[in-house]
Amino acid sequence: MTAATILVADDDRSIRTVLSQALGREGYEVRTTGTAAGLWKLIESGEGDLVITDVVMPDENGLDLVPRIRKLRPNLRIVVMSAQSTLLTAVKATERGAFEYLPKPFDLRELVGIVARALSAPPASAAGYTAELGEGDERLPLIGRSPAMQDIYRTLARLMGTDLTVTIYGESGTGKELAARALHDYGKRRHGPFIAINMAAIPRELIESELFGHEKGAFTGATTRAMGRFEQASGGTLFLDEIGDMPIEAQTRLLRVLQEGEYTTVGGRKAIPADARIIAATHRDLRHLVRQGLFREDLFYRLNVVPIRLPPLRERSQDIPELVRHFLGQVVAEGLPPKTLDGAALEALLAYRWPGNVRELENLVRRLAALYSQEVITREIVDAELAEAPRQTEAAAAPPGPPGAAESIGTAVGRHLQDYFFAHRDTLPAPGLYDRVLREVERPLLELSLAATRGNQLKAARLLGLNRNTLRKKIRDLDIEVVRGLK
Repeated sequence: MTAATILVADDDRSIRTVLSQALGREGYEVRTTGTAAGLWKLIESGEGDLVITDVVMPDENGLDLVPRIRKLRPNLRIVVMSAQSTLLTAVKATERGAFEYLPKPFDLRELVGIVARALSAPPASAAGYTAELGEGDERLPLIGRSPAMQDIYRTLARLMGTDLTVTIYGESGTGKELAARALHDYGKRRHGPFIAINMAAIPRELIESELFGHEKGAFTGATTRAMGRFEQASGGTLFLDEIGDMPIEAQTRLLRVLQEGEYTTVGGRKAIPADARIIAATHRDLRHLVRQGLFREDLFYRLNVVPIRLPPLRERSQDIPELVRHFLGQVVAEGLPPKTLDGAALEALLAYRWPGNVRELENLVRRLAALYSQEVITREIVDAELAEAPRQTEAAAAPPGPPGAAESIGTAVGRHLQDYFFAHRDTLPAPGLYDRVLREVERPLLELSLAATRGNQLKAARLLGLNRNTLRKKIRDLDIEVVRGLK
């Protein structure tokens, strides 16, 4: 059997030598060139069973060569290498027809494995989707060149041309919505709307109306017909953020939509086709919620078609310098004076654990740019700012408890409202927000207070500063179960 021939194009002689030796040891024939013109000559002559090409070469961009290769020889597999390892590079390589994108520096064993897969793969289709990315399009929806982020970029690029349902996992502040927006903005539904809804920020009794809309007269206060998020997202993408906080009764209706591909409005009877790609996100472990009975197992499998885990910032600390440069550039564009961080200040950022992840880093950079007049930010300034961060983060993360927990409850409510307004940043929330927030806060506050006093209503009333009869009425109105002697 004749050995496969690999064509390698890279202007770096050392890379050509390393690849030639590694692939030769695997039994392949290898032809190398340092230019795009040299590669094209080999391809035109009919040589090669697979191409490995760099992006930046002296005479032509390797990405521009890919469509020409695909047109002349549609079944010739192409692996693109690049030191410009951003999400946009991965997307461009994929949408132009590359079999695989490999960021530099790469692992030789991984490259050899990709070559074997490419050579054994079935014939490629010449058709595909195109993201229509302009040559000058340098927007970076996600920042970082660490190996962890390279894996994310390649996964996202593979999903751009599909309608597969995706669930994005990650701690708060890791960029889950940015990843969802990238899937939309560079995918085949990019010309449709991107609609986001935060499940943790919507009162339980309004979630079904928010998702599916309602008819006039469907419930008290429904004076007109209202479109739901599914209808608003038709032809585009519906982003269900914090899906782990979705009430179980709403999960049932969402499952039916995913199964049947249609839904009805609240109070409506006519089935409406659902035409939106679903991307979900959560900071919670959905499998654990399934075991607890808090999340439907069948819905989990419908949503978890392609799971993506975004790494916390502490797992990709090498991206911090690039993120800092990006955020400093943003604040300058917004009118703040330019700043730089000295080496010691950057070391302090690298040593910090970042419980709030990229969002916390962005907030810190903005604070440094806005509050300090120095052009060069020193370690002393950074240390002073970070010294407050752990206490703030612990307070925000602590679960609300009985006596003495007012600060934690207030912080949690504040974060809840912040998420709610973020979800409605393009349009103001529906009227009645004050009463809705009170309803959301009042029930857990009473339940926590009763739990802390082991069901003693007199003690709970004193703790809350309420008249005992007032507390009794609220317990009755909210249908709260009081368990005496609770430990």
